[in-house]
Amino acid sequence: MTPDPLLTEPGVVLADWIRERRVSSREVVDAHIAQIERVNPVINAVVATRFEEARREADAADVALARGEVRGAFHGVPCTIKECFALEGMPQTAGLVRRRGYRAESDATAVRRLRAAGAIPLGVTNVSELCMWMESYNHVYGRTNNAYDPARIVGGSSGGEGAIVSAGGAPFGLGSDVGGSIRGPAFFNGVFGHKPTGGMVPGTGQFPHAENEGQRYVTTGPLARRAADLMPVLRILAGPDDVDTGCEPFELGDPTTVDLAGRTLLVIESDGVLDPAPELVEAQAEAAKALERRGMRRRSARFASLARSFPIWSAMLGLSQDTAFGEMLGPSTPLAALRELARIAVGRSDHTIMAALLALTDPVPRAWPRHARRLAEEGRALRAELTRELGAGGLLLYPSYTTTAPRHGQPVRDALRLKMPFAYFGIMNVLELPSTQVPLGLDRAGLPLGVQVVGSHGQDHLTIAAACELERAMGGWVPPALAGLAAAS
Repeated sequence: MTPDPLLTEPGVVLADWIRERRVSSREVVDAHIAQIERVNPVINAVVATRFEEARREADAADVALARGEVRGAFHGVPCTIKECFALEGMPQTAGLVRRRGYRAESDATAVRRLRAAGAIPLGVTNVSELCMWMESYNHVYGRTNNAYDPARIVGGSSGGEGAIVSAGGAPFGLGSDVGGSIRGPAFFNGVFGHKPTGGMVPGTGQFPHAENEGQRYVTTGPLARRAADLMPVLRILAGPDDVDTGCEPFELGDPTTVDLAGRTLLVIESDGVLDPAPELVEAQAEAAKALERRGMRRRSARFASLARSFPIWSAMLGLSQDTAFGEMLGPSTPLAALRELARIAVGRSDHTIMAALLALTDPVPRAWPRHARRLAEEGRALRAELTRELGAGGLLLYPSYTTTAPRHGQPVRDALRLKMPFAYFGIMNVLELPSTQVPLGLDRAGLPLGVQVVGSHGQDHLTIAAACELERAMGGWVPPALAGLAAAS
């Protein structure tokens, strides 16, 4: 079967085709709507749709083009939006039962910028409860399933985005990331995801909203089936909006002009606590070889503080927030969280077990501020040390997780045993470093492999340039069989 190029090409190519009148916006939008209708009954990724509005907007884009008007870089191209972002007229519950029925009255800054660039949202996608866990499951919309194996997780909290982009339902989507919430779903679903440098993209219009330094730890960025879309979307999203006080202006480089030759390539295979599976280590080694063939100079380094990634992430994030997680849930308190766990045990709660556990543990850094401040200082020292080792324009290959997509419920069982492999992602948030998640093919079970490419502060174009090179060398996204698309790579 020949794959439908409308469902496999990057958004920038679809935008070119629309501008060249090779295909209409309505045809592109209809193709993606049909794909969502085909796959969503199995994966439950898109939880609320605006198909008729999208068709009207596509028709309007075609009429405007006939008059010679091009709205922006993604004129007439469809996309999807994580449900925690305000999209006018659409639900914005963040998976909280108490917000069921809430509809956004205006667009979040990132959504408004995408729409101003001509993108057409098709709907909103599933999240974890209050966007603070790595399984996209809640009592408003239920569970999202992985298109490669519906018995496995899609990651969180941008799990619906990762799943629908992977399944061909959108060329790219909008996610947010505080502890791997873009990169985890990109990894588990075999697509690209970019966590920008802290403070590059405003988070205005998200629920929940970050506070203080947390506005730089929580980042907004793209997930995409092709690496070519990452920088064009990031250019649209980046820049202050006079609301998010953690956001600052950056001068974005151009990945297409990057020469990797002569640059430092650090390769770290483990954080020293939880070792990745052999297939992930092997895939990372192949990625390193591909970059070495482009002239990068591989160098070994050891960062002892990476072994404390989870406590550093937890402390720095906890100290940044004035509002406790339990208050956002309810409001609630640790004592109420204990009662909520009892209610969960007998099936009488509106909350998920991880939300209740996080409400219980979230106050810990603020309860022991001296210890938390020591960990935060260690985090800042780690950032300085890593930046020194990278030098001018160096890159780091770092594991994404310890396994490919786990089965549903496994991350909760890991957490109860105090195993936190998502710390491979989370540490990069509090270090405020750009990180691009890159797919590296499939393992023997047909599940996606991948690696993070990390750069120095503000060097997002370098991590994206490496992602584009690894896509050329290793194939990139491999559409899941469920998508009904022949291997497009």
